[in-house]
Amino acid sequence: MQTVPVFTLVIILFCVIILANAVRVLREYERGVIFRLGRLVGGGEKGPGLIFLIPILDKMVKVSLRTVVMDVPPQDVITQDNVSIKVNAVIYFRVLQPDKAIVEVENYLIATSQIAQTTLRSVLGQSELDDLLSQREKINQRLQQIIDGHTEPWGIKVSNVEVKQIDLPQEMQRAMAKQAEAERERRSKVIAAEGEFQASQRLADAAKVLAEQPSAITLRYLQTLREIATENNSTTIFPVPIDLLKPFLNFEHQKKLD
Repeated sequence: MQTVPVFTLVIILFCVIILANAVRVLREYERGVIFRLGRLVGGGEKGPGLIFLIPILDKMVKVSLRTVVMDVPPQDVITQDNVSIKVNAVIYFRVLQPDKAIVEVENYLIATSQIAQTTLRSVLGQSELDDLLSQREKINQRLQQIIDGHTEPWGIKVSNVEVKQIDLPQEMQRAMAKQAEAERERRSKVIAAEGEFQASQRLADAAKVLAEQPSAITLRYLQTLREIATENNSTTIFPVPIDLLKPFLNFEHQKKLD
């Protein structure tokens, strides 16, 4: 009489375990790749929602469809102009075909990371340092296209690749600082020379106006005298233009001739 309840309890417990293994719930961003006796079940993926599995026969591998943000470890790169640098990057990708991501490659996360590292060294090694510093967007697009081409057979879409930081040797940093300083000095000299040139043009135009109107220079001298007079100066030295003395000089010269 006592063996029947124990046997029933074992049966119930066994059914609960089987039912727990047969029912799975997948979130909105998750998909399940189901293998039945080692073979991929038709349809490739299941989910989201409630998924029923055949106990013992079915095995499900869960795959996330969310975008993965992966840091690419710093890589030692020698550029085309023989400059040794250390570069790291970040890659954004997501799984579009879960069945390929599981079947075509052993571990798609590790595989994508390795492809990103080798592509980073290859692409940057074919570029010059000036291009790496000035054409960052173009290099990012090239990296994205190459890495995406390698991961496409795995059902993975690489949406973006960004070069985060470029570490330069100390001697190269000092050389670039000197170059930048020389460039700033050159620009300042060019701006100063341009200002002098424009000022000389204005002075030449003013001289032409004064030459055409001799009375204008007299008015200018009188204005200058007025400005000087407003200051609290005990002594004022004011140059008298020779044009003001010409009538008197001509008068004296004519008097001597007479």
